[in-house]
Amino acid sequence: MLSFLVSPLRSWVWQLVKTKIRARFPSVKPISTQSLATWLDQAPFPVLLDVRQAEEFAVSHLPGAQHTPNIESAIQTGLAPDQPIVAYCSVGYRSARLVQQLQQAGFSQVYNLEGSIFQWFNEGRRVVQNGETAERVHPYNSLWGMLLTPSRTTPTEAEVEPQQSCR
Repeated sequence: MLSFLVSPLRSWVWQLVKTKIRARFPSVKPISTQSLATWLDQAPFPVLLDVRQAEEFAVSHLPGAQHTPNIESAIQTGLAPDQPIVAYCSVGYRSARLVQQLQQAGFSQVYNLEGSIFQWFNEGRRVVQNGETAERVHPYNSLWGMLLTPSRTTPTEAEVEPQQSCR
């Protein structure tokens, strides 16, 4: 009925989310989904760190991404301090926090994927599950899942159960 309002509202919410993340993490360098897609077509590739929870990662993730939901698991991967790294989560908040922690630990080429997997997926870019192309992204919860373009995903009820805060 009010579908003509959904797209502009979603766009406004995205701008608000991105502005809040930039304000909360001013030292974190963002990278756009377009820039990352271009970078992934060239070598050397950045290391991709998926900061989401295991159940989110299991539904789908960017091809080649490593599941590292916290600083400890990221450090344990054996990353070099000067290695190019791109972290992402659902919308960018959790990954911005990890990028900030990696910067504080001495990593110099670490970036936050602005819009993270939600924007990547909404733009029609490939995500995988068990090495095969996936057709959906875990919505994190029903509120944040509204930032996913509805035609791009149909989450199961188990996937939209409330989780703790996005932080």
